[in-house]
Amino acid sequence: MSTVRPLVVATIVIILASDNALAQTKDADVRTWSLSASAYTFIVHDSRSYVQPTVAADRGWLHLEARENYEALDTGSEWLGINFSGGKTLAWTATPILGGMFGAATGIGLGLEASISWRKLELSIESEHVVDTGDLAASFFYNWSELTVTPVTWLRVGLATQRTRVHRSAQLIQPGAMAGLSFKHVNLTSYVFGPKGSARQVVFAAELTF
Repeated sequence: MSTVRPLVVATIVIILASDNALAQTKDADVRTWSLSASAYTFIVHDSRSYVQPTVAADRGWLHLEARENYEALDTGSEWLGINFSGGKTLAWTATPILGGMFGAATGIGLGLEASISWRKLELSIESEHVVDTGDLAASFFYNWSELTVTPVTWLRVGLATQRTRVHRSAQLIQPGAMAGLSFKHVNLTSYVFGPKGSARQVVFAAELTF
């Protein structure tokens, strides 16, 4: 059974429970949930290609997230975070997260999801350090970063980097290029990482927000 299913179920249960509790409180925060679901398809030469799904939910300061195949193949993870944001001309967001992974690999992790935007430019990062409780030597620091420009509202282009252990690479940090299209609640993005040849990776991402 896919490990993401119990993660999704757990996230939905927490959302419904929180909604019920807030509905019974006169001073409850009236802000609604912000939800997203994405699937990243990694095409890896000379290795196993795979899909990496993520579902996330935010309400006020609360951030919930469930992933599969992010820290390791055939491994799920569940995360809880606190949202911070500020700025106008230079807008920023920061969400420290704490979570655990289970499946083919087990462990606990601490991370940060953050972004800074100025006019048409944006820098975003997803970083985490996971302690592998099954093999401490396999503990690892993960990072996904993007520096993008949005020349028009529906187009986003820029540079990206990734550091992962899901697929092995001679490069500790893999640089790449990216381009994305947006239409209402749908975002489609493609990435190319690594040099030309057998080490190159192509990633296709689809995201739905609501």
